[in-house]
Amino acid sequence: MGGAGGTLAIAESLTGGLIGACVTAVPGASAVYRGGVVSYATGAKAGLLGVPADLLAREGAVHPDVAAAMAEGVRSALAAGFGLAVTGVAGPEPQDGRPVGRVYAAVAVRGAVTRVERFDLDGGRDAVRRSTALLALRALTGAAERERPQ
Repeated sequence: MGGAGGTLAIAESLTGGLIGACVTAVPGASAVYRGGVVSYATGAKAGLLGVPADLLAREGAVHPDVAAAMAEGVRSALAAGFGLAVTGVAGPEPQDGRPVGRVYAAVAVRGAVTRVERFDLDGGRDAVRRSTALLALRALTGAAERERPQ
């Protein structure tokens, strides 16, 4: 993620800051990481990230359109080239009719269509959170590679 557009902002829900912690564990992260928003509560997704309240009321917090809106909202709010967002169900109980392990990760890139991936993960709460962080960072890496000049 080099260049002026190569900055990153992250919106996290179920991971509670785990992805930001992974990013900032890398020496030199301050050159690209603008910051993050942990929007654990549904209302925070609307209030801090601009996720439409009617979408949240209709679909709940675990939905591909919510993930996309979170990624776009954090990218815009922190003036970053890339916005990464995750929302999902870590457990122990289903949420909004979604099973434990259902996760959506979205990557918003300035000037491109936001991509959303769905993951259905196995394991307990900790395993779902860790797998989400890894898969979200892989999605980000793929987006960065697609944006790299050839």
